[in-house]
Amino acid sequence: MRPLDTKAILEGRTPGRHSLGLVSGIAVSVLCMLVMLGYLLFSGFSGAGSEGVVAFFISLVAAVIPVSIIIPLVLLLDRLEPEPNSVLLFAFLWGAGVAVLASFILNTLGMELYTVPRFGEDFGAYVSAAVGAPLVEESAKGIALLLLLWRRRHEIDTATDGIIYAAMVATGFAFVENVSYFLSALFSEGASGFAVTFVLRGIIAPLGHPIYTAMIGLGVAYAATHPGLVARIAMPVLGWLGAVVLHALWNGSTAFGWTGLGVVYALLFCVLVALIGVTVRDRRRQVAAIATYLPPYISTGLVTPADIRMLSTMSGRKQARAWARRTAGVRGRRAMEDYQLAATELALLHRRLDRGVAMPAWWERRDAILALMHMAREAFLGRAARPVAPAWVQQPTDSGFLRRADFQHVIAQAHAQRGSLPPQPPATGGQQAPSQPSGW
Repeated sequence: MRPLDTKAILEGRTPGRHSLGLVSGIAVSVLCMLVMLGYLLFSGFSGAGSEGVVAFFISLVAAVIPVSIIIPLVLLLDRLEPEPNSVLLFAFLWGAGVAVLASFILNTLGMELYTVPRFGEDFGAYVSAAVGAPLVEESAKGIALLLLLWRRRHEIDTATDGIIYAAMVATGFAFVENVSYFLSALFSEGASGFAVTFVLRGIIAPLGHPIYTAMIGLGVAYAATHPGLVARIAMPVLGWLGAVVLHALWNGSTAFGWTGLGVVYALLFCVLVALIGVTVRDRRRQVAAIATYLPPYISTGLVTPADIRMLSTMSGRKQARAWARRTAGVRGRRAMEDYQLAATELALLHRRLDRGVAMPAWWERRDAILALMHMAREAFLGRAARPVAPAWVQQPTDSGFLRRADFQHVIAQAHAQRGSLPPQPPATGGQQAPSQPSGW
């Protein structure tokens, strides 16, 4: 049997092909990020020579610190059904490149051509920060999420997915923006100003941008998981308005001193708690989807009730990965990770079908997922003469991981369950090789 393209199946793209749009988006974003960082480096050099270059690299290292903490925390929310690394990379680089560069140009033009001439130097700068910057920056970041909604809608299964992508875009944006702020503080106020700026932006409020943009992520996620033109247009717009308002409140609070900052900080903290609550709720709904939609596949031999219980808890999944490592080494552990993600994707695919937002030819993706689950099970046993009994079941036969079955038979059984599974497409006279719609 021809080896399956595991990543392609899990990402919902055509096996053996990579998305030209995604690759182009990453390339353009990297170019924009390098242009922006190059401009900041040049500014440091032209302002203070070699000392300015040193200041730039100090600022760059300082900006990496909060990023290295925030990204693992964001990804921690996404352990049950991790998003594709390539799409997460695009989101981060868009924020660090396209969104930052576009915002820098538009904010600068807006301040020089409108707010300062109209309102004066001081108040014009405040209006630009409190009104202009939130409008421009949240729009620039939100475009990435709209692109994902357009070209990667099938990847957005829950509100958590929208939060994850929004946080990645915003973290990339904050990374390059922090380099600019740290460098400016070093030039204008020296080490003390740099320290204050780092504490404020890197320690006290490093989650500002992710929280703002998460509002857009929620709107985009709702549009991706609910039918209807109104929902698909209104919810992203409402999310954008929420992001702009939160951003404007934070920037505008500087006029009210530490009291104003404290009040808005408390509000943002409440929003953060609410976002965490959304992810917890989504985790429970994903577990419920696994318990609801996988039992019809028990007769295929790919899962058993015990395996479904294992898939429904993080501790059970961890235990299964350890079993696969003992059974078939590193290859087996990777296969178990693929199996777990494929099973979760299968459940979420059926949930999207129930909601009326499944992709066209969804059954092709289903069959490809079944093929991946089958091959992953075979990998668990591939190098072991006597496989280790699964630790999460009372009897080895309670798990499908110690049973072997011919894949064509698995697919035939899946298709035969037309009474218990959702409606199937018309028969084509034979089993087709799994194929995927091209993704962006």
